[in-house]
Amino acid sequence: MSLELISSQLKSQSKGLPPVESWNPPYCGEIDIHIKANCDWFHEGSIFKRLPLVKMFASVLIKEVSQEADEYFLVTPVEKVKIQVDDAPFVLTQWCWLDEQETIMQVSTNLGDEFILNEEHPLTVNANGDLYVTVRRNLTAKVHRNVYYQWADMAQEQQTKNGTELVFFSAECQFVLGSY
Repeated sequence: MSLELISSQLKSQSKGLPPVESWNPPYCGEIDIHIKANCDWFHEGSIFKRLPLVKMFASVLIKEVSQEADEYFLVTPVEKVKIQVDDAPFVLTQWCWLDEQETIMQVSTNLGDEFILNEEHPLTVNANGDLYVTVRRNLTAKVHRNVYYQWADMAQEQQTKNGTELVFFSAECQFVLGSY
């Protein structure tokens, strides 16, 4: 199966997302929704127990980046409310190869978002060495420790000017897990 065909199939699965990019509602203040560092969602101190409700809120989640700090909002056509996110709103929990040659990697988040690890959904490393993957709309998923260890186990060592880097490939892109 070709990379283009797989990408189009995965994109068609996510077409149900609301067009939040085209909405410009007025800011209505803050709401007591908090996404903890482990990606559990809370409202007024109580954890959301219904996954469909979390998925619904996640579908209207946006991130605004500024020099001061990243801010997260839930938006509808008529209102925009700020929420608190400790780290990333999603966690990358699973991955698999989509082809026998092990060249195209599909990844999945805790909320069931599935996509190919590629240029559109890159892997990045922050200053602390934590790994993140861009999911959609500038939103990221932190790579779960188990996934990181699985990737590190299959990664190749590559000598660079920065030392030895652990790298792996997906969809004709090279991703660096870290260096030593």
